[in-house]
Order: sequence, then C-alpha cells, then structure tokens
Amino acid sequence: MRKLNVLQPTGVAAGAPADVASQPVGGCGGPPAAWPRQKPRWLKVKAPGGENYRRLKGLMRELGLNSVCEEAHCPNIGECWESGTATFLIMGDKCTRNCPYCAIAHGRPEELDEDEPRRVAEMIEQLALRHVVITSVDRDDLPDGGARIFGWLIDDIHERLPECSIEVLTPDFRGMPHAIERVIAARPDIFNHNMETVERLHPEARPGAKYERSLGVLRLAKGLDDGVLIKTGIMLGLGEEADDIRAFMDDALDTGVQILTLGQYLRPSERHREVDRYATPEEFAEWKEYGESLGFLHVESGPLVRSSYHAREQVDELRARAGARAAVAV
Repeated sequence: MRKLNVLQPTGVAAGAPADVASQPVGGCGGPPAAWPRQKPRWLKVKAPGGENYRRLKGLMRELGLNSVCEEAHCPNIGECWESGTATFLIMGDKCTRNCPYCAIAHGRPEELDEDEPRRVAEMIEQLALRHVVITSVDRDDLPDGGARIFGWLIDDIHERLPECSIEVLTPDFRGMPHAIERVIAARPDIFNHNMETVERLHPEARPGAKYERSLGVLRLAKGLDDGVLIKTGIMLGLGEEADDIRAFMDDALDTGVQILTLGQYLRPSERHREVDRYATPEEFAEWKEYGESLGFLHVESGPLVRSSYHAREQVDELRARAGARAAVAV
C-alpha cells in the first residue's frame, strides 16, 4: 500500500518532528481501479453561464478564436470567464502531438493563420483586460514552432494596451534556442512552459516531449531576460510518488523557475489515461507550503488549479511584493 508523505524524504534521520516524519498526505494509493470513478466532492464546480461568460464566449465565436479553457475542458472556465480572464489558444485547435492525458485534438494542423494575432489583440483591447494568457498547440510542422506568432501577438498587445500584463504558456519548440529567444525578446511578463508530470512518467505521459529538454527551455528563458518571471507546473494523479514530486521541485528551482502550479489530473474521456488517484485539498496545501519553503516566489496548488488559474492575482501579488522590497531599500 502506497503512502504519499509530502515533507518526509526517504531515509529521514530518526528524531525528525512527528508532524513531518510520519504524516501521510493524500492517503494511500493502489491501482486506478481501486479509486472511485466518481469525482470527490472537492472537484464539484458551478456550471458556467454568467453575463461576462456569455459575452466572452460570443466574442470568441465572432472573431473566430479558440480558448484552451474550452478545448482542454478546464473546470474553472465559469469562474475565470466571469471575472474577465481567459487563456487564448493560438495557431489552431489541432496539436501535432498526442499526449494520452490531453483533451486537445491531435492531427494535421490547418494552414497557419497569420492574421490571428491581430484578432486576438483586438478582442483583448475590446475587453480592456488587465492580464492575458496566451498558449498554443504544438506546431512541430513549423520551422520555429510558431514562435513568431507569439512574438507578433505580444508586440500587438503591448502597443494597444501597455498596462496589460502578458503571460505566455508555450510548447517546448523542440528545444530550439532561436524560437525561445524570439518569444522572450517580445518581453512577456511571465514565460510559462509546463512540465506536466514528473521525470519518471515522462516517456509514457508525454511521448513527444523530453523532461531534460523542457528543463532546458525554462533554463534558457530565465537566462535570456532576468526581468521575465519563469513558471511551470505539473498535474497530480498520473501515477507520481512523493519522491518524484520533490525531485521535480528541485529540478524546477535549479533551472530558475519562480512560479509553480500543481493541480489534479482529470480524465477528459474514456479514451484518455486513467486517473491514478485524487489528491486531497490537504495534500495540495502541504505541497504549497513545502514548495514555498524551498524558495519558489509563489506556489499555486489545489485540486482545481490549472496553469493559468489566478494568473492575474499572481502577477499583482508579485508586483506588490517587489514594490514593497523597493520601498524598504530606499
């Protein structure tokens, strides 16, 4: 029977505090069949349908745009869209990779729409958004992986709404330095590339990606511009152990990651990878505490957390802290 002990490494010295040395977090494991198919109560969310949600959805359709909120079946779509926050999915809705956990369609992408950045920026301007998140499908068919589209869009948003903060959630661009350099050169506020899962599970969960390559993307982005915040995240429930998560956190911190997200994997359909377990809110809270004790500037950790969840609040918080430090220095 498996125990997930968040704060206790294997082989801890005798005499460690009882609340750290012996506390199991998240209960015990077992094969996926042992876990209830019905989602636990903490994963229940209110159905979307507010006024702002309907307005944002209407604009998406009117301008022929996609959102990862819809394509990836995000459970927070009602909350985020109602607050006027959305994650725009650019370069089509078909991915050149086929990860077994992902709800986004796989297949041959359509021809690149080079007018899309203008339409996305136009919508952001119409909504007068304070913070936007831009992501994309993997476009391994393109020489730069689509980096120039990210760059064009960031530039257009800066021109239209200089006060709007921008987060990009990018693919790995097959590790191509020139592609990462193009995105960073446009000066997003946050550069996010999700690791998605721990190193041990990468070959089966992310067959088109490589753990070390993704770490390299984050490391390069951090080295290119120290003023851009670096962010990554993983899902729990894919089969990871506590030691796997701790090792991932160490690796992420070593590459320069400052913002970390941890959320629950939710199976999009019967065709997708099964959920190994449902981590409890208490376990997520302990991972947040542990991560911030390591030195991450911010850890967003909870069952419903997705990479862009509370993204605007994260920027506001970190800016306020930076301002406070500057005031003390003066």
